[in-house]
Amino acid sequence: MTDPARPQFDRFAHDYRSLNTSAVRASGETPDYFAALKASYMASAAPLRDDGVPRAILDFGCGIGGGIPHLRRCFPHAVLHGVDASGESIAVAQTDCADARFSVISDNRLPLPDATFDLALAACVFHHIAPGERLHWMRELRRVLKPGGRLFVFEHNPLNPLTRKVVRECPFDEDAVLLHRNETLMLLADAGFRETKSDYIVFFPHMLAALRPLERWLSRLPAGAQYAARGTAA
Repeated sequence: MTDPARPQFDRFAHDYRSLNTSAVRASGETPDYFAALKASYMASAAPLRDDGVPRAILDFGCGIGGGIPHLRRCFPHAVLHGVDASGESIAVAQTDCADARFSVISDNRLPLPDATFDLALAACVFHHIAPGERLHWMRELRRVLKPGGRLFVFEHNPLNPLTRKVVRECPFDEDAVLLHRNETLMLLADAGFRETKSDYIVFFPHMLAALRPLERWLSRLPAGAQYAARGTAA
């Protein structure tokens, strides 16, 4: 069994930010826009602890830590922990995000204790994991979540032709095997998550940003560039 988000990302670590910026340029946005969108989605969609405050959040496949500042903004009191199979990416993240903790995945198990986190996210990670290994890593994420903890899985929507074009032309997506929404929901259920739900997201490019308030009404329409699936750990 290989590691998630394979260590081939070591060779992209120091150029990842510029490569990602180029990949999303057609949207008129920056990678920060999409990272902020995901963090805000989590903050609005998840009923958390009884007091509404998550104490610990895991960013699975965190890469160079681009999502950490946005998680910090939305969850200012949480301990943030990022894990990735790319040691080079983790080294960059540790330099750029001193207020978070990071670990390198070196075998087929997350280097974390059971029932540690209130929330976890995997932002465009599972399409880099070989299909036969996805359920294993979904179960690992359930293992490290506390009972009642929430997992959010954000993925590219294969039904969107612009998304497929962006993935096809992106250097670090050369190994990508996109997941349809139903596959992700099935993985969540098979891994033992309950209360699974999903929404399509990212409908309008920057030039049509004035229409973005309508997106919450379009979440059932399979035209968004990405989708968000979530489940609760039993």
